[in-house]
Amino acid sequence: MRKIVLFFFLTLGILPLKAQELNCIVSVSAPSLEGTNRQVFDALQSAIYEFMNNRTWANFNVKVEERIECTILITITERLGGDDFKGTLNLVLRRPVYNSAYNTILLNYIDKSFTFRYIEYQPLDYSEGVFTSNLTSTLAFYTYMFMGYYFDSFALLGGTPFFEKAQDVVNNAQSTQLSGWKAYESDKNRYWMVINTLNPINSGLREFTYIYHRLGLDQMYDNVDLGRTKTTESLELLKQVSNARPGLFNLQLVLDAKKDEFVNIYSDERVPPIEKTKVVNLLKDIDPANSSKYQAILGGK
Repeated sequence: MRKIVLFFFLTLGILPLKAQELNCIVSVSAPSLEGTNRQVFDALQSAIYEFMNNRTWANFNVKVEERIECTILITITERLGGDDFKGTLNLVLRRPVYNSAYNTILLNYIDKSFTFRYIEYQPLDYSEGVFTSNLTSTLAFYTYMFMGYYFDSFALLGGTPFFEKAQDVVNNAQSTQLSGWKAYESDKNRYWMVINTLNPINSGLREFTYIYHRLGLDQMYDNVDLGRTKTTESLELLKQVSNARPGLFNLQLVLDAKKDEFVNIYSDERVPPIEKTKVVNLLKDIDPANSSKYQAILGGK
C-alpha cells in the first residue's frame, strides 16, 4: 500500500528527499461583511494555500499523488479594524482506504476561536520555536495535528512526533493574549486537543484510530467480515474512554468525524442482526446525543 511507505520513511529515519506533504484545499469567504475590499480575502486565500502546500513540514519523500488531503475553510465574520479579523476555521482531514476509491474522514472540526492579523500580500512567516503570528501558528498547529492523526491511522502511535510538534506550537503561544491556546479558557480548544491526545490516560482513542483504520477499513477489500470485526473491536476502546472520561473533547472529535460512517458500515444488510444490535447499544452508550441516528442501523426497529 503506497501510503504505508511514508510511515516507514519516518520510523526508520530514512530521509531521502524533502517534499511538500499536503494537498490542502483552502477557501476564504466573508459572506456577512459589507463594504470590504474582497481582494484582500482572495490574497489571503492564495497566501494560505501557498503556506500549506508549498512548505516542507517533515523530512520524508512523498509523491504528488500521496500527499495528505485536507481542507481548510475560513469564514470571516468580522473585521475588527485595520488588518485584524475574526472568524471560524472548518478543518477536514481525509485518508484513503486501501484498494478503494473511498476516503474516510479523520477530523471534521470547527474552530470558533480564530482571530488574526493579515496584511495584504505580506508573506506568511513561520519558524519553529517562535510565536510569529496567530495566523501562521494556528495553521502550523493544525498541520501537525493533521499529520499526527494521519500517521496514527497507519501505525499504532505513529503520529507522536507530529503531535509533539503541535504541542510545541501551543507552548510557544502561551505568551499571546489571543484565545484558543490556554488551558483555562475552555476544555475544548487547541490546548486541550493536543494535551488530551498525548495524555496516556486517553491512549484508547489513538489505539482506536489504528485498529479501526489499518486493521479494519483497510482489510475490508480482502475480507469484509474480518475488517468489520476489527472496527467493532475498536468501538470497545471508545466505550472504555467514554466510561473513564465522559464528555471528553477528543472523544467528541472522533464521533463527529465517524458517526455517519459507523451508520453506513453497520447498516449493510450483510451484517448479522446480533452484531448490529451490539454495535447500536455500544454507540448509544458512547454517544447518546445521536441515539436516533444509530437506531437507523436496525432499520428503525
